[in-house]
Amino acid sequence: MTPLATQVQELPDNRVRLEVEVPSADVHHAVEHAASDLAASLKIPGFRKGKVPMPVLLARVGRERLFTEAVESHIGTWFWNAAARSRIRPVDQPSYDYELPGSDSHDWRFTATVAVQPKPEVPDWTGLEVPYVEPEVPVEAVDAELERLRSSVAELVPVEDRPVVEGDTVVVDMVGPGGEAQRDYVVELGQGRLLDELEAGFVGMRAGETNTIEAELADESTTSIEVTVKEIKEKVLPPLDDDLARAASEFETLADLRAEIEARLHEQLEDETETAFRAATADALVQAANADPDGPLVESRARELLGGLLRSLERRGISAETYLQLTGTTPEQLQEQTRAEARRSVARELVLEAAADKLGLEVSDAEVEELVREQAEDGDADAALEALRASGRLEQLRDDLRLRNALDRIAAEVKRIPADLAAAREKLWTPEKEKTPADTKLWTPGSKEPA
Repeated sequence: MTPLATQVQELPDNRVRLEVEVPSADVHHAVEHAASDLAASLKIPGFRKGKVPMPVLLARVGRERLFTEAVESHIGTWFWNAAARSRIRPVDQPSYDYELPGSDSHDWRFTATVAVQPKPEVPDWTGLEVPYVEPEVPVEAVDAELERLRSSVAELVPVEDRPVVEGDTVVVDMVGPGGEAQRDYVVELGQGRLLDELEAGFVGMRAGETNTIEAELADESTTSIEVTVKEIKEKVLPPLDDDLARAASEFETLADLRAEIEARLHEQLEDETETAFRAATADALVQAANADPDGPLVESRARELLGGLLRSLERRGISAETYLQLTGTTPEQLQEQTRAEARRSVARELVLEAAADKLGLEVSDAEVEELVREQAEDGDADAALEALRASGRLEQLRDDLRLRNALDRIAAEVKRIPADLAAAREKLWTPEKEKTPADTKLWTPGSKEPA
């Protein structure tokens, strides 16, 4: 779709008027689409449905009806695309004012007046204090990684003088009530690959022993499974030394291997803490700006989030009912949680958009293309760019990158404070906490005194 030229005029009471110019190519497309729909719905002697020539169609329905159908079926899309490009956030359906196009070979204009979400006043964020957790890798985490490495190169040694214990690798036969069998099945106990009753039932059995185990299936019915332990093997872990480092990695010493594991874990933890800090920064800015969106914007975002969750569950073969049971959530609670997440998401976008405006940030075509090329999964960045342009999502990506750049700037300029200090301050009593919500004014660390 060709980008729409749009002029925005701000009106009182958080309303705007958009004057939108629709390129002739889009007008022509709309008229052809409307003609196709009308031709499919009309019965004209001598012509099959959908095959009525344009002159015959015009003679039957008239130019005014054709162009009215074209405009009414497309003006909503034109408006919302223009609103998105102009970075306005309507909270109601617009009212339109226009004259029908005189031709589908010329550009066409219409105006739309609509109520919009008020822009929040963004405070000086350099005074905001945001908790930050310094990434520290626990010694236990490094030890656990080394243990996993030892386990991956462990030797399996046959056991004959004791019964099965958890962690053993066993070779078993399993025969169901109908005679269906799994022979010489190799499994390491404790990995959750078998039903819980089976895993527990193998423990204590000796090689050559046969037992019948009752197990509950997914549909809550029970079945009897005859199991025979044929072999028992235990893992013999290699010593935690330089030989292990050389055998399981490219490092010559255990000290070098431990240092590499610690550095890798630290990098992962650093990414996680930075992501959490950026989210906390956006939330602190929302609170300081007193941004509390509601209405159609939040409802629309909530529907998007809920739809995304349901599609994700469907891809994993999980029904909505099963998900609610597993999480112990009622449909009403899920809807409320989704609305709360939608409100937080919209509030973040509003304050970051206002901050980007305040900073005068813009994103060039080159920056957008660079991002697409970095993220192109199949390496065909040109095809990805063309698909984004055709769908109109390239401008959405530009806006997303603009908000990300704004958050980059803000996160670099707020004051990072230790998380324990922030928690201690949160517990402190202040007179403001005794005020009713209607009387409370937000205090920011940049203020000279509490409001």
